[in-house]
Amino acid sequence: MKQPKNFIIISPHFPENFSTFAVCLRERGFNTLGIADIAYDQLSDTLKNALTEYYRVDDMNDYDQMYRAVAFFAHKYGRIDRIESHNEHWLELDAQLRTDFNVVGYNLTDLEPIKKKSSMKKQFRMLDLPVAEGRVFSDEEDAFFLAEELGYPVIVKPDSGVGAGDTYKIKSPDELTKLFNENDMTNDFIMEEFIPGDVVTFDGLCDQEGQIVFYSSLDYNIAVLETVENDSDMYFYLPREIPEDLIEMGSKIVEGFQVKERFFHFEFFRTYPNSELLPLEVNMRPPGGPTIDMFNYVNEFNIFAEYANIVKENQFKAPINRLYSCAYISRKANKIFNYTHDNEAIRQKLGESLVGIQSIPDIFSTILGTEGYIVRCPELEELFDHINYISQRQEAVS
Repeated sequence: MKQPKNFIIISPHFPENFSTFAVCLRERGFNTLGIADIAYDQLSDTLKNALTEYYRVDDMNDYDQMYRAVAFFAHKYGRIDRIESHNEHWLELDAQLRTDFNVVGYNLTDLEPIKKKSSMKKQFRMLDLPVAEGRVFSDEEDAFFLAEELGYPVIVKPDSGVGAGDTYKIKSPDELTKLFNENDMTNDFIMEEFIPGDVVTFDGLCDQEGQIVFYSSLDYNIAVLETVENDSDMYFYLPREIPEDLIEMGSKIVEGFQVKERFFHFEFFRTYPNSELLPLEVNMRPPGGPTIDMFNYVNEFNIFAEYANIVKENQFKAPINRLYSCAYISRKANKIFNYTHDNEAIRQKLGESLVGIQSIPDIFSTILGTEGYIVRCPELEELFDHINYISQRQEAVS
């Protein structure tokens, strides 16, 4: 009898919707072996039932503990076939474990082009793609020199980092001085020219040979950086129609970065006023928040199951029909105004177009709001009507 393959899932409980990976892998016959730093009793019943075994460590940042956990599973179940977290925070940990246990996937020698923004920029240039001008600066003096060369405003962000929390839009020399006075700038930071435009993404999944088996896109009403800076509400949506130039450039990046058996999330500027695409960065993971679930709402399939199919037999079996456009709309509880329509009114107004209302954990609320509304419609015009209804607000009366 053929032995089941052993799939180690790093931090299988986080974010919560990612527990479905374990469910679908288990359904397809994998030994699903979870490693994380929370007690077993804190796992959801769904995840407990989906895991073959769970190993708790005290500190996931302690590599010795993580190594011993994988070694335990290898001794008990045999060769480890996959190690994956689908989480950028653990990208380097995943790669280190794959390297040490000779597991398929990104290892340590593969990391630099997909982890450092300066290396991504170099790779984009090698693919003959346009990039924002900029580079890593060495110290405060070099930063001022570079800012004058690029012209204010400039964007400053960690060369290796996740999210928009440590990204700054610097509009003047005084703001640059303040940045150095109030922040730890000892790690490598990259400075780039400010590009006016909208952020769009090319997201999807590749098979074991690097062929794109599914792709999608996100459009944002405002940049994530602006959401963080101004504590703004935001929405983003998955359109049914994906622009051809985005498919072409995204496919070129998939090939150039040799993405295999992975989700990907590429960010671009759609520049003003020429509507040209300029690649910003690559992320070798699913897009964040509820987006991976929104893939399912758009197509009425199960992307988690299709990922398991790719790992097991390299087949994406579901039809891709793009029946709906789908939006996520955030609302924040700390605003000085009241939203015009409460949740009951929203349910009554939207009916079946409202997929659900989510309470957002504090760790994500700066970007995704306190509550999130997922809406889907066949037509974009109707979708925007619903977005406006949910977002409508009235100023607080003093």
